[in-house]
Amino acid sequence: MEHEGTLSSPSQYIEHHLSFNTQGAEASFWTIHIDTLVMSVILGLIAMGLIWMVAKKATAGVPSKAQAFVELLFDFVDDQVKNIFHGNRHAFIAPAALTVFVWVLVMNAMDFLPVDIMAAIYSFVGIHKWRSVPTSDVNTTFALALAVWFLMIYFGIKVKGLGGWLHELYTAPFGTKIWVWPFNFLFNLIEYVSKPLSHSLRLFGNMYAGEVIFLLLGLWAATGMSGLFFGAILGAGWSIFHILIVVLQAFIFMMLTVVYLAMAHEGH
Repeated sequence: MEHEGTLSSPSQYIEHHLSFNTQGAEASFWTIHIDTLVMSVILGLIAMGLIWMVAKKATAGVPSKAQAFVELLFDFVDDQVKNIFHGNRHAFIAPAALTVFVWVLVMNAMDFLPVDIMAAIYSFVGIHKWRSVPTSDVNTTFALALAVWFLMIYFGIKVKGLGGWLHELYTAPFGTKIWVWPFNFLFNLIEYVSKPLSHSLRLFGNMYAGEVIFLLLGLWAATGMSGLFFGAILGAGWSIFHILIVVLQAFIFMMLTVVYLAMAHEGH
């Protein structure tokens, strides 16, 4: 593996920072991205664990700052779900939305860590390739989107029954006449395929682009004093703007999750 100090060109620098710590054959379907998997699990456990600890210590009196923040987060997500889903949202949809929002948010937020400093820390402990942002890996975003997709099919069959779900697949939205069944099925097939694709690629594209821009600004800062000055200014500006992207993409991913699950409970 290349050590950080041996990277002599911009392309090597970017390729190094965008390389995964893998297990298995390279570019194979069975390749496991160890860094993505480990970071996703750790961040999920930390985020959910902190919320669980605050909820466990919650009191009916004057709330602590942590409790007040978690209550605001709960109310915010619950209000969003209430505006879209009109069934018993507290049974599954609202908790799922909260989990998705918080988990994606903390994974996105790893993009704020300075890439070179983190690379130096990882290298110090003997790790020379490690991606800190799980959502900049399409495997993460596509896995999350597929989980929502399977839940969408599950709830569609649970609410309408297998027969009702299949009937809707062939008779909506153009009608029940037999000659339009192929068109209905094709329309619904395109809809079912496009949902996980758009759901996953939107989040991945934004987070991957954010990582690349931070790397390009780092390269500019390494060109000299003027590059360091302007790179620092633009880096600070991009970091502030990126806060909006990190939160907004987590919010959009959550809202699409709620919309898809709500649609599964309703007919065309």
